[in-house]
Amino acid sequence: MAAEPTGGGAVVIVGATSGIGRELATHYARAGRRVVITGRHPDRCAAVAAEIGGATGWAAFDLARPHEIAAALDGVAGPVDHLVLAAIERDQNSVASYDIDRALYLVTLKLVGYTEVVHRLTPKLAADASILLFGGQARDIPYPGSTTVTTVNGGVTSMLKVLIAELKPVRVNAIHPGIVVDSPAWVGNQGMLELTAARTPTGRGATTADVVDACVFLLENRSVNGVDLRVDGGRVPGRP
Repeated sequence: MAAEPTGGGAVVIVGATSGIGRELATHYARAGRRVVITGRHPDRCAAVAAEIGGATGWAAFDLARPHEIAAALDGVAGPVDHLVLAAIERDQNSVASYDIDRALYLVTLKLVGYTEVVHRLTPKLAADASILLFGGQARDIPYPGSTTVTTVNGGVTSMLKVLIAELKPVRVNAIHPGIVVDSPAWVGNQGMLELTAARTPTGRGATTADVVDACVFLLENRSVNGVDLRVDGGRVPGRP
């Protein structure tokens, strides 16, 4: 755990060394907030925290090794105003060629790891804190090889319901982005981007900025609680 900035409620973003998590951390750092980012590798966390700048600290742990999470989070100073569980792992796994080890890794990371982070940080949450869970559109739109991804993203919705009941008055919401067109995972896959645009009423996929904006809304609006938000331009599941 790096020396963490003190003063003011923290914004803790798990899975913030790249992608949407990193952009969300940058947003809050630029707003002058105390930010703590996490990732699996200490060197990477330290480098990204330095690049983000401002009052940004870090902690390194692997969500798929949940017994190590408590020690990694011990140094996070409260209060925590916002907690974001943004870490994801892409998994190609089907029933026909089921890989148990890959499935266990993703289930542990997304369901056990997420819950353990919330467990460890609950005593540090501010009275009016908010939590945001990341799922994904594979929950509603399965594809060949999404057996585990679809299952765990459905589990995020169930996790949302129980956390609302157990942590009230802390607000808990979930976000389920569709294909993020400027994500490194999709840049260059022009065929899929065109297909997504054709199947989406808005004629465009979501951008990183769109998702970050939605995250900020879910975290900061004090009357928004229990929302399972899709950010995908309104694509209807099952639409050809």
